[in-house]
Amino acid sequence: MNRLYYLFDPLCGWCYGAGPVLDSLAQQAAEQLQLLPSGLFSGEGARPMDEAFAAYAWSNDQRIERLTGQPFSQRYRSEVLEKPQQMFDSGPATVALTAVHLTAPEREAEALKAIQHARYVDGLDNTAIPVLLELLRGLGLNDAAARLAQPDAALMDANNSRMAQARQLMRQLGAQGVPSFVLERNGQRQLLNASAAFSNPQAFVAQCLAA
Repeated sequence: MNRLYYLFDPLCGWCYGAGPVLDSLAQQAAEQLQLLPSGLFSGEGARPMDEAFAAYAWSNDQRIERLTGQPFSQRYRSEVLEKPQQMFDSGPATVALTAVHLTAPEREAEALKAIQHARYVDGLDNTAIPVLLELLRGLGLNDAAARLAQPDAALMDANNSRMAQARQLMRQLGAQGVPSFVLERNGQRQLLNASAAFSNPQAFVAQCLAA
């Protein structure tokens, strides 16, 4: 069976922009689709949300919205980007998604969409564990919420393993960032042109499904 790996970070604006493509793939090729968080903005990739970075992020977000139609609200701008006490750290959201992966893997794409919507539309700080717990419980993902509330070694090991797998794929195939889509067919892996997911999303989905 062919497999399609989706490499992403929950705080990546372009990954949010690719949301409609991911929705289509999750609906039409759920058994082949595997989400792998890269950890791009966690650990050493985390940083304070200072004024300069917030301005850069908002400018980039506006470009993403123009290209994809995915909304970035004024509430997100005021309640997330303009709150300097917040960290730009995808670590907690990544662990939350790994908890979903372990307890309800078929709903991981749905959980990612909810986490992104909470930030970019509702203006919630999705780097905060209490916010993530409320989101998971609101989706009925109570087992995942319980794992996130009391993270154990098994959860953190799984989280680290998923990030390591994503980074290994990126190194092997020369992926420059996320989102990245990797098609595995007959044991061979191919990095797909992710820009096509934005320029012609329907054709990109068709390409993935036809492989």
